[in-house]
Amino acid sequence: MTAVGELIAPRRLGRDFRWLMSAAWTSNIGDGIALAASPLLIASMTSSPVLVASGAMLQFLPWLLFGLHAGAIADRVERRMLVMFAHGIRALIVAALVGFLVTGTANIAIVLVVSFLYGTAEVFADTSTSTLLPMMVKPADLGIGNARLQAGFLVANQLAGPPLGAFLFAVGSFWPFLAQVLAVSVALVLISRIARQPVPPRGEPTRVRHDIGQGLRWAWHHKPVRTLIVIILAFNVTWAAPWGILVLYATEHLGMGPVGFGALTTASAVGGLLATLSFGWLERHVSFATLMKVCLSLEVLMHLGFALTTNGVVAMAIMFGFGAYAFVWGTISTTVRQRLVPHELQGRVGSVNMVGVFGGMVLGQALGGLIAQAWGLTAPWWFAFAGSALTLALMWRQISHIAAARPALDDDAVAA
Repeated sequence: MTAVGELIAPRRLGRDFRWLMSAAWTSNIGDGIALAASPLLIASMTSSPVLVASGAMLQFLPWLLFGLHAGAIADRVERRMLVMFAHGIRALIVAALVGFLVTGTANIAIVLVVSFLYGTAEVFADTSTSTLLPMMVKPADLGIGNARLQAGFLVANQLAGPPLGAFLFAVGSFWPFLAQVLAVSVALVLISRIARQPVPPRGEPTRVRHDIGQGLRWAWHHKPVRTLIVIILAFNVTWAAPWGILVLYATEHLGMGPVGFGALTTASAVGGLLATLSFGWLERHVSFATLMKVCLSLEVLMHLGFALTTNGVVAMAIMFGFGAYAFVWGTISTTVRQRLVPHELQGRVGSVNMVGVFGGMVLGQALGGLIAQAWGLTAPWWFAFAGSALTLALMWRQISHIAAARPALDDDAVAA
């Protein structure tokens, strides 16, 4: 193994981790291509902000509908096979879209249905993939393993994929989706090289509904975790409202064109990569409470900046800052939640958090489309600014309590 290979995927993590990492990076390239190409395709078929926002919303809606069940199912079957099955379904769905585009029979209804079906398969693929790493590496290596997977997401999904997707779309509408089919298919083959994983052990048989209910009850009765989930839900509503019509904002309001739209997400990824390099220093020198308050305050200012600017360069600078603080916030909020939740409830409480994340996105994008339709393309940014500022003001004192909270006792978990 070369020195570069050892740096990227240390030998001690094992061969299966390298297959998992390669599959994740390859799949993220395909998803990154679609991240720019999908809204561009919808925008080429309609100028309605409601329909444009619906395309993004339908990719997130499956998380709200099926997220909790996907986590429970992943604990009942061989996870590697579930990932392979989900990847296969994803490839077939996008291949069908390519066929419609090549034959000239695609329309907005077909594209929206494809977005929903692809998002549904993605829920099961991503949920199951996230459970594979702890089965492959030692607990002491989970940090570096997750860091490598996150770096792949930033580089492939956020940095390289979107501008490539925008470029391929400029060449022809079906090319980015054909590339996505290829990427997902290769990811399926790479996942198949992983050694067969054991089915997770289970105690007494329980119904999925019972398992989901236990996680919901615990999250509701634990005030710091409940408050953290509420903050994440509220900020995702305000963030997603303008994000759903970002393609129209970039191409029509800022006049950046398709490639410029892809460059916006690239700027965000570059900011995130910078944050990955500086997070260790921040963690050692600044308290979690302060970092959380700074990140949320920057979120409020980001919305204000986008509402005011008409300059693409300024927008890219704001997006760069967003990528940096969003990575810091995501890392800290996940760490705080994991620190507070008992081991046996990590998956279920984590899925409650993810439903809050994507539920907020679905609601926010629906609102953003309606607001833009009624008051223009900058109106969702003003809504986001006012909503996030109000939420931050109401939750300001609670943030310190969340960051300082101690792990729950075992009997608390049982009582919940």
